[in-house]
Amino acid sequence: MPRERLPMRKIGDVLRLHAGGLSKRRIAVSLSIGRTAVGDYISRARRADLGWPLPEDLSEEDLERLLFPPPTMISPDRRPLPDWPMLHRELKRPSVTLSLLWEEYRAVHRMGYGYSRFCDLYRDWRGRLNPTMRQAHVAGEKMFVDYAGATMEVIDGHTGEVRTVQIFVATLGASSYTYAEATWTQALPNWIGSHTRAFAYFGGVPRQIVPDNLKSGVVKACLYDPEINRTYAGMAAHYDTAIMPARPRKPRDKAKVEVGVQVVERWILARLRNRRFFSLAELNQAIHELLEEVNRRVTKHLGASRRQLFEALDQPALKPLPGQAYQYAEWKQRRAGLDYHVEVAKHYYLVPHALARQKL
Repeated sequence: MPRERLPMRKIGDVLRLHAGGLSKRRIAVSLSIGRTAVGDYISRARRADLGWPLPEDLSEEDLERLLFPPPTMISPDRRPLPDWPMLHRELKRPSVTLSLLWEEYRAVHRMGYGYSRFCDLYRDWRGRLNPTMRQAHVAGEKMFVDYAGATMEVIDGHTGEVRTVQIFVATLGASSYTYAEATWTQALPNWIGSHTRAFAYFGGVPRQIVPDNLKSGVVKACLYDPEINRTYAGMAAHYDTAIMPARPRKPRDKAKVEVGVQVVERWILARLRNRRFFSLAELNQAIHELLEEVNRRVTKHLGASRRQLFEALDQPALKPLPGQAYQYAEWKQRRAGLDYHVEVAKHYYLVPHALARQKL
């Protein structure tokens, strides 16, 4: 219950005794009031710039109005709004919650929004983002990988042969920082090589890799227990990361890389469509030049570039690279012949005779 207010005459006695040098405790005993109330009245007088003796022409009504002004009402429309893009970025940091951010907001804006309204306003703002940006990915947690639907062409300068090349895209979850390169095919050696070069470009390793169910990486797609290619799994073990394939028929699992692919197609491949390239290295040089421009462009919704978000969020949270890059190794099953030999890439290798006609 609110404390009952003393008559203005008695509050005047508090100020008089305080001006006479009495402590708050002795004033409280002398006037039979609480020591907390004494401190409150003295503080109010100080804020109102009142001292003892009070002005002779100050009525009790005027004194009450100075000591107990009506509460200042701030229109909700005039309350300071949080920096939503900054808040959205902070939520991607480990252990950062809306509750913590609200407390920091109120520490700066004492008359700001209450917690419930703060959360509602944030959700309204987030709802206006595109579906991919609404997802809250933890910094350093995931790298999404896929191939673009669009392709490029490379011309053999000696024969004039035109070869179609594939475009690999990797995107980090928290910052959307993107890597792209051209490879001859989507076959396993190119797939593994693109991963190792992406890790080198990012300067670290995320805790998880999220591929689409590409045959090069996923032997058998399954909603609950996908079977990972043995070479791909070996690469993940070398970099101390985990492979978590996107679930079949769950497009939101790979929405981040789909947007990354779209960005690469629109801002890089479309700009290169009328240029002719005579080597894969020449094409990749052009891709990387435009890639730097894409990563440094400030995004409209978050007010920061992918590069800035990467440096603030993903980069500090990535695992360090191992001492050596992964050495490609391919695993295949072969059946030993009656002559105790197995054939690999048109070369024959001798095995113990007990393994004849067995699958190795």
